[in-house]
Amino acid sequence: MLPVLLPESSPSVNFTNNTMRKIESNMNAAIKANKNWTNANTSVTTDDGVSTVYLHGNKIAEVGDAFVRIFDGGWQSNTTKSRLNAIINEFCCAFTDGVFQKDYAWYIRDNKVIHDFTNGYEFVEFA
Repeated sequence: MLPVLLPESSPSVNFTNNTMRKIESNMNAAIKANKNWTNANTSVTTDDGVSTVYLHGNKIAEVGDAFVRIFDGGWQSNTTKSRLNAIINEFCCAFTDGVFQKDYAWYIRDNKVIHDFTNGYEFVEFA
């Protein structure tokens, strides 16, 4: 039996799972450029070389030259996790670092070591 290929418009398949959303790409560009930026529910403000990222007005990340600091902003949502992973993938190491959820709990992977999610967690070793 041949495999069935579903069209991209199929509601049962999410083809964008591993691709960064346009808003996240623009967010990362603003961080890199040290520019203030806002689009829909996400904004970046830059002060003294540190970019702070907000989702729905709640701080979810701070990015400086030598660190990435993450927060859940009080909401451990899929959107928060997606924004954090977009930042981590851009400014840390996408292969060894990230935020993920298992059994309703959030975790941080830093250099392949798993930690309980902690607000203010700081990634300092970049690949």
